[in-house]
Amino acid sequence: MTTSKDAIEAAARRLAGRVRTTPVLDTGDVLYKLELVQHAGSFKTRGMFNKILTAAEQGLPEAGVIAASGGNAGLAAAYAARELGVPAEIYVPETAPPVKVAKLAKLGARVTRTGSEYAEAYAAAVVRAEASGAVFCHAYDDPDMVAGNGTLGLELRAQAEFDTVLVAVGGGGLIAGVAAALTGTAKVVAVEPESACALHAALAAREPVDVPVAGVAADSLGARRVGRIAYATAAGLGLPSVLVSDQAIVEARRHLWDEYRLAVEHGTAAAQAALTSGAYRPEPGERVVVLLCGANTDPSDLA
Repeated sequence: MTTSKDAIEAAARRLAGRVRTTPVLDTGDVLYKLELVQHAGSFKTRGMFNKILTAAEQGLPEAGVIAASGGNAGLAAAYAARELGVPAEIYVPETAPPVKVAKLAKLGARVTRTGSEYAEAYAAAVVRAEASGAVFCHAYDDPDMVAGNGTLGLELRAQAEFDTVLVAVGGGGLIAGVAAALTGTAKVVAVEPESACALHAALAAREPVDVPVAGVAADSLGARRVGRIAYATAAGLGLPSVLVSDQAIVEARRHLWDEYRLAVEHGTAAAQAALTSGAYRPEPGERVVVLLCGANTDPSDLA
């Protein structure tokens, strides 16, 4: 199962006026796609809006929508639900960052904290959705979600000329959409933490497998198993995957703050870490985009 360019183009029409067109920062050496300034602070607003708008075409139930999230997918679902005037219930693990939980409440969502990682919050949310009749919005492994995320790739292609895009990967909903949108026009590289590398492990095993989840980026890249759509897309297109250490992520996050005053999540900084650590080495003249996908972080440790 993969996502087509036709589905992404349909999502772009559906999302017109609903999501922000985010800017590109050209530093001369690297391009940065600043999706961190998207509504609700991450790219996931694209996918969640497309998922909920698609469901709304058939009529949304009174129970509204339910999502499970390490934070960003929940924030996106809560934002989209608020804009569309429907209830949202978000399940997050106990380890979800307080800054994300507080923002969920501010957006009007009902928040339930359960389990120590995303997989446990997900299981509880599925049970609740079946009982309540609410629309379940998967954080990453859903065709409508992936197509919405893919609009980022179409937008980026219209904004700049480039050869390669570095994408941080958790469950894979972002890279699946971006890779589909850019098929045949640019190389897309997956970047994952060594301590949470579901796509990397799946490509090695030739099928999605469970992996242990830990590390500084676990709140946003902590999927225990990569999504089926992401795996099929990455395997089908032969996408390269590189791993970065927690220390490299921390240093990359600091670099983005020191050099450009960009406050990003650790998960977002993983894409930058591929460059600063040398995990990905561009060829001479290669134009590289680092996709900065989220900013829902506590910036106090950057001061």
